[in-house]
Amino acid sequence: MLCVQSLDGHAEVDLRADVPVVPASVVKVQVALEAETWFADGRLDASEPVRLSAANRTLGPTGISLFDDDATVSWRDLVVLMLTISDNHATDTLLRRVGIDAVNATAARLGLASTVITSDLQTMLDSIGQDLGCASWADSLSWAASASPGELVRADQRLLTCRALDPARGTRTTARDLARLLRLIWTGQAGPAAACERVRTLMARQLTRHRIASGFRPPTKVAAKSGSLVGIIRNEIGVISYPNGDQYAAAVFTRSPPGSDDAAISQAIGTAAAQAVTRLRQAKT
Repeated sequence: MLCVQSLDGHAEVDLRADVPVVPASVVKVQVALEAETWFADGRLDASEPVRLSAANRTLGPTGISLFDDDATVSWRDLVVLMLTISDNHATDTLLRRVGIDAVNATAARLGLASTVITSDLQTMLDSIGQDLGCASWADSLSWAASASPGELVRADQRLLTCRALDPARGTRTTARDLARLLRLIWTGQAGPAAACERVRTLMARQLTRHRIASGFRPPTKVAAKSGSLVGIIRNEIGVISYPNGDQYAAAVFTRSPPGSDDAAISQAIGTAAAQAVTRLRQAKT
């Protein structure tokens, strides 16, 4: 599923752009926008220190999720961790502070009619573990470490039917909704100017560069947020900016069987975005 739009919204290339999809970590852009809005309008002190206990951390491959000890981080630095390295625990800490209802209300206000967050990341991950027959996501990881090859193959097949991977039953969005979200952030219409600017700046600092950014070369710039889930979901949304001022919002969502070639799919995301942008640029001439 793909939607690429000129930043003014007057031109578009789309492929099944209104089909509901599982967003995975691209929802972190919504959480960041909400948190930064709260900072900008004074509902939350961005510099307030937040004590993060080592216990009950939301699991993930990066950042605070991997810490062994308690840590103290400001609210705004949690946003940095969330958007630059996709820190899961930072995300859940922010989401629990601002509330899922507030994030969904902002999505509705912005006209993202098909975008709904149904739970925090820990609850979502635990539901996957439960659908695999374990008590939690952590228990499923422990089980997988000693499971036989045959058991792992059967678990991979069960993954395909997990609630969290079904947009009819879990957090969901569409490519068109998130292309619209990016356009609103980049044009300063999604919230306070300071909030939109902060989200744009941090998305430009995302460390992942092998998806949309792989389709473009300097001096063209890409600010993006990727999302992946259990080797099945691979997504990215971002804005491509050319030196002449042309800008395009892109949202690309993929779903593939377990064991698929991660590098090839990531490269395909960049290729698809680049081809769509090329069509839009050619149409201008």
